[in-house]
Amino acid sequence: MALLGQLLPLALALALGPAATPASPAKSPYQLVLQHSRLRGRQHGPNVCAVQKLIGTNKKYFTNCKQWYQRKICGKSTVISYECCPGYEKVPGEKGCPAALPLSNLYETLGVVGATTTQLYTDRTEKLRPEMEGPGSFTIFAPSNEAWASLPAEVLDSLVSNVNIELLNALRYHMVDRRVLTDELKHGMALTSMYQNSNIQIHHYPNGIVTVNCARLLKADHHATNGVVHLIDKVISTISNNIQQIIEIEDTFETLRAAVAASGLNTLLEGDGQYTLLAPTNEAFEKIPAETLNRILGDPEALRDLLNNHILKSAMCAEAIVAGLSLETLEGTTLEVGCSGDTLTINGKPIISNKDVVATNGVIHFIDELLIPDSAKTLFELAAESDVSTAVDLFRQAGLGTHLSGTERLTLLAPMNSVFKDGTPPVDARLKNLLLNHMIKDQLASKYLYHGQILETLGGKKLRVFVYRNSLCIENSCIAAHDKRGRYGTLFTMDRVLTPPVGTVMDVLKGDSRFSMLVAAIQSAGLTETLNREGVYTVFAPTNEAFQALPPGELNKLLGNAKELANILKYHVGDEILVSGGIGALVRLKSLQGDKLEVSSKNNVVNVNKEPVTEVDIMATNGVVHAISSVLQPPANRPQERGDELADSALEIFRQASAFSRLAQGPGVPLRLPSGQVEPLGNTGHVTEGLHSRRRACWR
Repeated sequence: MALLGQLLPLALALALGPAATPASPAKSPYQLVLQHSRLRGRQHGPNVCAVQKLIGTNKKYFTNCKQWYQRKICGKSTVISYECCPGYEKVPGEKGCPAALPLSNLYETLGVVGATTTQLYTDRTEKLRPEMEGPGSFTIFAPSNEAWASLPAEVLDSLVSNVNIELLNALRYHMVDRRVLTDELKHGMALTSMYQNSNIQIHHYPNGIVTVNCARLLKADHHATNGVVHLIDKVISTISNNIQQIIEIEDTFETLRAAVAASGLNTLLEGDGQYTLLAPTNEAFEKIPAETLNRILGDPEALRDLLNNHILKSAMCAEAIVAGLSLETLEGTTLEVGCSGDTLTINGKPIISNKDVVATNGVIHFIDELLIPDSAKTLFELAAESDVSTAVDLFRQAGLGTHLSGTERLTLLAPMNSVFKDGTPPVDARLKNLLLNHMIKDQLASKYLYHGQILETLGGKKLRVFVYRNSLCIENSCIAAHDKRGRYGTLFTMDRVLTPPVGTVMDVLKGDSRFSMLVAAIQSAGLTETLNREGVYTVFAPTNEAFQALPPGELNKLLGNAKELANILKYHVGDEILVSGGIGALVRLKSLQGDKLEVSSKNNVVNVNKEPVTEVDIMATNGVVHAISSVLQPPANRPQERGDELADSALEIFRQASAFSRLAQGPGVPLRLPSGQVEPLGNTGHVTEGLHSRRRACWR
């Protein structure tokens, strides 16, 4: 029993195994970066860290994986050096840094980590050195020697001329009366300093950088017998004002001050939280046209959107930015914040003129260019920054500019500039009518569009929405870029000029003499009613040349059998609408005959059953017509029983249709658009010719 009593606890412990062991706490970002630097330096011996040093400077960084392979910090080249990791030192004759630094008090540890200027200034005060050498537990964020040397001369003189008040207070502001290691330094926290209990702002970023009032930790976690030393790259000063108070006292923020007051954002900027304000100076406001500025300042919603676009959701110190970052604003937009050497950039532009003004609730960077979000812009302003300037210029010339700059809720379907590479159409009444049909009577968002949705234009037309696997189209035109939502209007960049439907499929075919033989065949097969009624059809329409190219015997056989003729024609009609922009590598489209058509697109050429389509996207109210130069055969076309009621009449109809196809087209001159598109005119019967070469929409 005694033996059993001894073995039972052991068996229980083995059964519980690792599950009984408390999980180790997750490493902080700083510790992870330090660990990576250790891994990169281990070939040089124990406790060696790889450090990236900016060429031409004394700036050093522990390296993460991305920086290690890129060998760049803020776009500038670095060199790799190897040095002892924090807390270790070399031993003569041995590889690496095998020895732990001897523990001593805070004062002596300052000398060990190289903060000799901080140590010197501590000596000059009467009270601080005894505290650092005596009992207790403290943390000191010790400025490096370079940090003290970079202070303006007048600031340094004021400190050293009054060592027992000014200098002592400055040094105590760098101290906390307890031991605080990096794993306790959380992003957005505040530590109470030993100077009048003033707060120190801590930020611990995902890239492993830790800042104290926006000063970067260079070497952290150096243990002492009575605390810990962190080496930082700046001398920090007390912070007492919130963001709103700084705006109030800075002369360069006069316009910003008025804008914040008008928007009601002052409550946010003086409250709790940790924000980054990209604060536009007076100069920034002066750079934009007075008309635009007055419009935004007079529109509370646009003004609030504008200011929210300058506020990041968290505090971001300049020292934490070593590469490009995508940061979200309170407006919901994303800004690309980066750096080039010592210069910060916003969306690739070096517009930050003063950085790291620390407040109690965040940090301010001065910028000299306004960041106007799409939500505060007119359609004209949205278009100025998009690839649709040619189309918008046509709207202006046609006298439709007021729609693009007013308060009307609209969605603009603007063809991209490449659509007009061969020139622009003349600006007349017909073009104006066409452009009116590129404006939808509502402010839409593409993510809410659905298949079969009907949209009404300012020109009175009804347009259909088609949703395909890789594209989103409105009639024959597909959206080619992310939509831009402005104050009142939304901009859709389209891949071609939109063609509103004109008549049914039968109307389209009858109005184009190229299809006279096909019309005759449809009438003979009794399919006229089908193609005239409401529906969703894709018709691959053989031209007269396609029928004439058939061997005489095959054509006569086809015309002599009504059932076979209907079967062949139904095989040319798909049971859904498929515009060219919705065709991927291969689409299998079920025909009215029952078999499937194989439709594909490659190098901007559409094929059906491997036969080229000569013209695409002739839009009809109940479908779309694509012209082809051959008659398609079903995959299993069996001989049909011969009908006797249509044989002679069908042959005669085809002879008449063939003769008619050689006659000149009727009166009426169509409006020619770029790339062969044609605008229907009046009742002449002309339909829009499609583009022979289409740019595929990229629905991202």
